[in-house]
Order: sequence, then C-alpha cells, then structure tokens
Amino acid sequence: MRNTEQPKTYRVKSFGCQMNVYDGERMGELLSEQGITAAPEGEDADLVVLNTCHIREKAAEKVYSDIGRLTKGKTQKKAPMIAVAGCVAQAEGEEIMARSPSVSMVVGPQAYHRLPEMIAGAVSGKRMTDTDMPADAKFAALPQRKKSAPSAFLTIQEGCDKFCTYCVVPYTRGAEISRPYAALVDEAKMLVDGGAREITLLGQNVSAWSGEDDKGRAIGMAGLIRAIAAIPDVARIRYMTSHPADMDEDLISAHGEVSKLMPFLHLPVQSGNDRILKAMNRSHSAESYLKLLERFRAARPDLALSGDFIVGFPGETDAEFEDTLKIVDAVGYAQAYSFKYSPRPGTPAATMDDQVPMDVMDERLQRLQASLRRDQQAFNDASIGKTCEVLVERKGKLEGQWLGKSPWLQSVHFTADVAIGDVVKAELIQAGQNSLGARVLENVNA
Repeated sequence: MRNTEQPKTYRVKSFGCQMNVYDGERMGELLSEQGITAAPEGEDADLVVLNTCHIREKAAEKVYSDIGRLTKGKTQKKAPMIAVAGCVAQAEGEEIMARSPSVSMVVGPQAYHRLPEMIAGAVSGKRMTDTDMPADAKFAALPQRKKSAPSAFLTIQEGCDKFCTYCVVPYTRGAEISRPYAALVDEAKMLVDGGAREITLLGQNVSAWSGEDDKGRAIGMAGLIRAIAAIPDVARIRYMTSHPADMDEDLISAHGEVSKLMPFLHLPVQSGNDRILKAMNRSHSAESYLKLLERFRAARPDLALSGDFIVGFPGETDAEFEDTLKIVDAVGYAQAYSFKYSPRPGTPAATMDDQVPMDVMDERLQRLQASLRRDQQAFNDASIGKTCEVLVERKGKLEGQWLGKSPWLQSVHFTADVAIGDVVKAELIQAGQNSLGARVLENVNA
C-alpha cells in the first residue's frame, strides 16, 4: 500500500559515484525549496528517495531489498512515500512500478527536477514515472546553491559517447552534454559563497567538457579550471572522472601552471592488456596510457595517480591479467578502485563468450588489490616529513581530532584549534594504509 500523505520530511539515500552524491544534494535542495525539510538523523522520513547506481552487479535487486526494508511491517500511514531515482530508475523504469506497488515515483537522473510535480501527483494517488533526458532543462530548473560543505561537487558534464562494452552509462545517462560556461562559473561562485573552499568538477567523462567563455571563445576544461581558479576564495580545484582519449595538452599544462589545481589525477585504465582493452572498446593501449601519464608527471612531478581496474573481463587469460599487474607496478598508484567484472544487461560484454569463473575473478582481484595496497602504503610512507596544506572537513572520532585532505587526496587526521573550512599548514608525521597523521604548524586562515 502506498503512502499518499503530503510529506513534511525527506531523506535522500545516494549510492555509487560522486555524481550521484551531487544529484542527491541537488534533490535535497529542491525538496527543501518546496518546504519539505531533511529528516533528523535517526528519525524516519515521510519521503525517501533512493538515488540508485547501476554500475555494479545486482544493483536492481538491492533497490528492491531497500524498498522491502522501508515498508516491512508498516501500515500505509507509517510507511514512507518512496521515490526511486538515478540510473536503476532509468534502466528499470516501469519494471520497478510493476514489482513494487509501494513505490510512488520512478525518476531518471536527467528528470529529477520534476520531483515537485511528481510528489503532487503521488499525493493525489497517482503513480509517476519520468525517464526523459532533457539535461539542460534539469539544471536550469534547479534552485540556487546556498550552503556548501568545505569540499563541494560541481557537475559540469553528463553522459558518455565512448560505449565501453561493459558500461551502462551511455544508456542510463545518455550522450555527452556539457553545461554552459557561465552557468558553471555562477554555480562555483554560489558554492564559495555558501562555504566551499574546494570544488571538484564532475562528469562521466569530465575532460570532454567544452564550451565558450564570456568572450565567446571556444575553450576546453582547462579553460574552465582557469576561470574557476580566478574566483578569489576558491582554494582548491579537482576533477574526475576522465577518459584517456580526452586529455589534451592544455589540460596537461594546467597541472603545472594553475596552483589551485591539486596534484591528483584519477585516470582509469581498466586493464594492462591491449587485447582486453580493445575488447572493452577502450581507445588507448597500455603503452599510450603510460606515455600520457609521463606527460602529466612532467608537468607536475609530485602528481598522485589514481585509476580504475576490472579483472575477469570475458576471455581474460592468466597471462593477460599479469599484464594488468605489470601496469600497476609501472605506475605506482597512490590509490585506485578495482572490481570484478559484472555483466550489465544490455551491454555487449554481457553476451560475450568465455565468461570468467567467479573463483578465478576472486583470486585475481585479491592479487591486484594486494599490489594496489602495497603501492598506496608506499606512497603514504613517502609522504612522511612533507609539509603541506590540509583542508579541514570535519571532526574526527577522538576528542579534539579533526579530519581533512592533503593536496594528494590523502585523508589526514590531527589535533589542533581549528574550524571546519580552515586551511592549515601541517607536517605529515605518520602513515597508515588509508590515512596519515599530521602535526599542525600554522592555521593559514588565522
């Protein structure tokens, strides 16, 4: 039974990538504009938005499990109104409505600006589905940014035209679309006015962003980075996720020329074997990827590198997996994401022959992650003794402890008399697998 009472409180539960986090924040802002307030931590909400991700295996089944938990043992009056948003909503659409009568709304990632009218429809007893893809209309309809965390996300580009054979993004997020330059600079200024010191530019293929500046000149993402860096209270800029095919010379140069652009690059390679890369429809080879990293490191020698890896892609042999370990050894990643291949319905790889057995994928993933952990620890160990600026993001678990990020996106913990949003100069004195300890030398904000 569906709840059709007008919601007074909401909760958005976001899964997956940083772009989903951004979308979740924007949905929250949109609902707040309608007079629906965020439910206090630990309290039930009248409206729950499940902002889903479709990248991993069984993503849809996890959504149905969440729906079941929200409604189990509850009457219509006590159960929340449920909206399913994001990429699973886009991919499943009416199937969610058919399987889950308790769901009131299904809305795709390009249509969530229509939530207010969908809620109105749900209150009147209707069940609403909207999986259109008018990306520009979405951003134009969203409210202005008002309050920001010290580190804030800014989506500049959506969709992907690369059609990697394992990936659902082109089907759930659509074709590549770049948001207009002026809108992005305005939103960056709003984020800063709301308390942001660091802005991370987001996109499914963020480096494919292109537009015209305020003088009508064609620019790429490097030009946008330079414009945002000119905003006085922006202290740091980052970006992710990029595709090796769209990393141009201007962007490489920006890493050496724009001091506010942090020395961190997330650039997925996925595999170290050229045959597998071709089967994935990745346009780079292992050699061209390594040469590209050399150019970035020449521009910014202290650059920390991050990547994505898939093990067990259909047909991958033991020898081809060893090539992935070789590229890991060659690069020395500061951090990385690694996954077992999981077939996504509708993608070419899902129907390929020679699907790799699960136990083989498990063993390969363990070996890969052991190498990645080794290199992450080595990068952190090499940081001991460095002095750097750390952006204070939140309180730690211990009394008087604070947490923040180094320029290289390492988690740093320390004790000091500071406030959230401060930038401190600190000496890195202790290295763990996932974080570093620091001694604060100076509060740059003081």
